[in-house]
Amino acid sequence: MFKRYELHNHTSESDGPISCRELVERMAADGVDCFAITDHNTISGHYMIRELMKQYPAVACAYGMEYTTYFGHIVCPVLETYVPWDSIDRHKPERLFEVCKAVGGIVGIAHPFAYGEPFAKGCRFEMEIQDFSCVDYVEIINNSEPLHQVNSPAIRWWEELVLKGIHVSACAGMDLHKVTDCMAGKFATYAEGTAGGDAVAELHDALAVQRTWVSKGMLLLWYKDGERIRFTLYDAKKPGFIPSETYTLTLKSREGVREFDITGGTLTLPLSELADVEIPKLYGGEVVLENLICVSPAIRKERLRP
Repeated sequence: MFKRYELHNHTSESDGPISCRELVERMAADGVDCFAITDHNTISGHYMIRELMKQYPAVACAYGMEYTTYFGHIVCPVLETYVPWDSIDRHKPERLFEVCKAVGGIVGIAHPFAYGEPFAKGCRFEMEIQDFSCVDYVEIINNSEPLHQVNSPAIRWWEELVLKGIHVSACAGMDLHKVTDCMAGKFATYAEGTAGGDAVAELHDALAVQRTWVSKGMLLLWYKDGERIRFTLYDAKKPGFIPSETYTLTLKSREGVREFDITGGTLTLPLSELADVEIPKLYGGEVVLENLICVSPAIRKERLRP
């Protein structure tokens, strides 16, 4: 099965008017499998959320924080121990990332191309990462940000990293602040799990092997079938998702982008036709950003060999 994660949410413990109770109720009502509390520079809401979660056994919570600095935001959907960041070095942020991961944290780069100066100092990610081994994911879609101006360059940056051979996952975030923020028709993060399984541990496992999907509700799956790759569509039943009449699959490699019709629900390609690294994406009809439905985990030939 696939679990839906909402990894970027704020409460009145930082800058959101939504209370901890309202956040939990909102996530449970929308059928989220696991959500994170990621208030700015504080974990003060963790205790309140833990108490509230006793009333909602069907949904899991990841307890984290969003580091909000003058050089960018680092969203840690899992960070149960407060790690001070006052000594952060924009030229060596790995020092902070490594400490966070050492205490079991998950490290993500939030909205890397958000507007910075002079509108919102610090929102744009301006740190210099030399070693991506301590970064779990890039938030390629932040649902509160403009699609073309902010999310499109984030997608391209993540793709460039992956095609260079860097192993980093892609995730999405609501960056939810208000009760009225609508999750219908927005992107969420998905990962494989089991019924009754530990959703936070399953997220850790998925990020470790870069097996996360960013989707509005229809997942583009792929698996090795002998000497071929089989693609299939899977409806994750996300509230508010409207299926398309036609679907287009694209494969992006360092050589360019290829398009395939997958309206029928399946597509099979010979492994020999794939580049060493391919990034599959699903569109509802024409291949334009507004029609993007799903960004799938990259296909790496090295991992498909027996």
